Amino acid sequence: MAMKVGLDVLGGDFAPDANVLGAIMAQEDLGSRAEIVLIGDQGEIERILSENGLATDLFEIVHTNENITMHDHPTKAFIKKPNSSIALGFRMLQEGSIQAFSSTGNTGAMLVGSMYTIRTIPGVIRPCITTALPVMNGGVSLLLDVGINSDCKADVLYQFGILGSMMAEQIYNIENPKVGLINIGEEEEKGNMLTQAAHQLMKDAQEFNFIGNIEGRELFSGKADVIVCDGFTGNVILKQAEALYYLLKKRQIEDEYFERFNYELYGGTPVLGVNGNVIIGHGISTAKAVKNMIKLSVDTAEAKLADRIRKVFK
Repeated sequence: MAMKVGLDVLGGDFAPDANVLGAIMAQEDLGSRAEIVLIGDQGEIERILSENGLATDLFEIVHTNENITMHDHPTKAFIKKPNSSIALGFRMLQEGSIQAFSSTGNTGAMLVGSMYTIRTIPGVIRPCITTALPVMNGGVSLLLDVGINSDCKADVLYQFGILGSMMAEQIYNIENPKVGLINIGEEEEKGNMLTQAAHQLMKDAQEFNFIGNIEGRELFSGKADVIVCDGFTGNVILKQAEALYYLLKKRQIEDEYFERFNYELYGGTPVLGVNGNVIIGHGISTAKAVKNMIKLSVDTAEAKLADRIRKVFK
């Protein structure tokens, strides 16, 4: 029996069309590996399928026209809109009727659902999200956190090293990934109070392969497979990388390496440290990005990443 993965059809700037078209593309690629469950307005979903010459029963559809918008307060909306596509997705994930849930909708609501519906894995101080940075050798480095935790303590950064290592191993097949701490210098005494304290903890780590501090100029070098930082720093790096990509596109500069900065290729990021497979995508996701987000959700579920993290933090 194929696993089932849920998709919030109502989330994102280009919903529902981009989401349904992305699901069609993903199903073609996935074949029998997984079934995609579309959560959203059934009439709209069937309209898009019909317009593309496809049978309206191609997907399992869970109907709702209630949506948590980008302007809604995440926590209040979860209470006021219990039948929203995001709330229904988390309910299905909690019940086990789907093995992963993804959305390009309200990020705050996805985090609220993650922490208060399926909940944080016991022992994990703070869940986090990652981004894949393309490196020159053709692979990627994982950067975390990139936005959930603007302020962190040293023990939180230590746990990010564990979470990032597990994702690098299980999703990107990187053996014994090298973990670096983003800092303003290579020497362990460099940095602010947070990075100095984190370095002292991480240098004796048994749970991951710590290689020391990583400077900003080394982010894309492949020196570290996993790069740890607080969410404020990570988000600035992520937005700077996105800006660089769009600047090159605007100036019509074509380069094979820089094409790999396109967010559409990665689709989204798992929320690491919660009791389930939750994938958050970019709000401006196109059909191509949605396709890759769904495929990442299948990869994450197949790797049993949440289960493996749970065992480590037992």
